[in-house]
Amino acid sequence: MRFPEGFAGGAARAGIKPSGNPDLALVRFGAPVAWAYVATTSRAAAPSVLRGRQLYAGGGPLRGLVANAGNANAATGEEGVAADLRMAELAADRLGVSPEEVLTASTGVIGVPLPVERIAAALPGIVLGPEADPVAEAIMTTDTRPKLAEASLPGGARVVGVAKGSGMIHPNMATMFGFLFTDAEVDQEELRAGWPEVVNRTFNQVTVDGDTSTNDLAAIFASGMKGRVERGLFWDAVESVARELARRIAADGEGATKLISVRVVGAASEEDARRAARAVAGSALWKAAVYGNDPNWGRVLAALGYSGAELDPARVRIELEGIPLYDGRPLPFDPAEAVRAMRRAEVRVLADLRMGPFEAEAWGCDLTEDYVRINAEYTT
Repeated sequence: MRFPEGFAGGAARAGIKPSGNPDLALVRFGAPVAWAYVATTSRAAAPSVLRGRQLYAGGGPLRGLVANAGNANAATGEEGVAADLRMAELAADRLGVSPEEVLTASTGVIGVPLPVERIAAALPGIVLGPEADPVAEAIMTTDTRPKLAEASLPGGARVVGVAKGSGMIHPNMATMFGFLFTDAEVDQEELRAGWPEVVNRTFNQVTVDGDTSTNDLAAIFASGMKGRVERGLFWDAVESVARELARRIAADGEGATKLISVRVVGAASEEDARRAARAVAGSALWKAAVYGNDPNWGRVLAALGYSGAELDPARVRIELEGIPLYDGRPLPFDPAEAVRAMRRAEVRVLADLRMGPFEAEAWGCDLTEDYVRINAEYTT
């Protein structure tokens, strides 16, 4: 998948990942870009996030992005702060810009010093080109596959996104990177006003295991090289790309065999709809039931009940893959049909709260033995 105009990227094997797979990504912005940024809410945020917040507050444009995978450079003290700055300086030298114009991002194991000397050795060898795939591959950690998505706009502008994420996934933010690139022209003020809402409806509706990361972020960069497009169409395209990346992150959850999609309608507020959908997607009991093909709808109702959303159980309707299971009371259904429906790669739940006009979606994955194995052996 090719970047939009104004962007070029590449990757290298810096030896940060024990696997030897690509682990260092660099993206050059052909001109200063408008950008918007949302990062983890963790109070144990890594130096890359703290530095990113400072750059964002400064309001200046960016000329590049450098990201490493395999090492979070979190909980590494002053040494970690210096290492993050040094990574920015090295990337800036490679791109011929100032360090203040380069955004850094790190993901991987917490509490291990970042091997900056390996980054310094690998950066000069990165060949920058039009394809986004090498960047998507290099930012992976426990992901089983790269994640890319795109949308086209009238006049030839495009939105292209790359993401990573598999475990330690829970809203605000998750262990994920979401980088979106567009050649549409957008004022920085508008970009910064609209981006957090897109993130709230997409990336912040993904949950795998209930853990929020120390490191991660979602950012959008606009080169403006294709000119302005109709605002509604632009934001629809951005949200469609972010939504697809969010779904791919959930589907690739650690040990996952199925994507869980939850749609809540009829909520009293949009926040209620988001909250209720996230509760069902994140319920360990429902996730385990989905893995075992068990249509135990009571776990869905229980999650809706503790979500904090306004509801009356006597008004709630629950469907599983289009099969009505509950409508203020248990409904008769064919268990064998429901079990067959749950064997699909995507298991869809619809809950109608009948409290108002608002709706939202959330995405998660089933809970399997492999999730425990992967995380029991993560550093050993």
